[in-house]
Amino acid sequence: MGKGKTIESFFKKQLHELNSRFNKETIELLSLSSSLISKVINVDEICLLVEKYYPQDFSDQEKIQLRYQLEIFNIEKSKNINLSGASTISDLCKRLVDTKKRETYYLVDRVIRLILTLPVSTATTERGFSAMKIFKNRLRNKMSDNYLANSLVVYIEKEIAENFDSESIIDEFKNLKGRRAELQSSLSCENK
Repeated sequence: MGKGKTIESFFKKQLHELNSRFNKETIELLSLSSSLISKVINVDEICLLVEKYYPQDFSDQEKIQLRYQLEIFNIEKSKNINLSGASTISDLCKRLVDTKKRETYYLVDRVIRLILTLPVSTATTERGFSAMKIFKNRLRNKMSDNYLANSLVVYIEKEIAENFDSESIIDEFKNLKGRRAELQSSLSCENK
């Protein structure tokens, strides 16, 4: 197999891996981020993707202003070595702050920050579905949505939940409403 065929095969495998890992929307948003760090920014593409994926984050007036900011930013980026040298979207975000251009291009900065939150929001969602598979199985499929949501929060945020004091939780539960029988804490049960 020639060198060209090997490289082509490698890229096909990489593309297949990306397509199976990310959905269409995520791929479009990733292309949005790559457009912002390319030599020339595709203003139309970014404006369309912002309209499609972030309609609540920008008013109609801001969407119009974003187009102008992107066009001016495109020109400045080509002339400013500090901005044109950014190799990643997070690097571009840092350079906007370092060059004090964040306020000038505040809408561009907002787009960048929204893109930077994508991996976090995707990971959180994936963790939630993984936890839901563990909790809601055939044995527990009649669990109410409220109980499931509360259980998932405790499971997903187990680092925080580990800091809870079980005695204070029992006391809080006791105080919610009257009970037919007195609840005993684990310490009082051990002493008997």
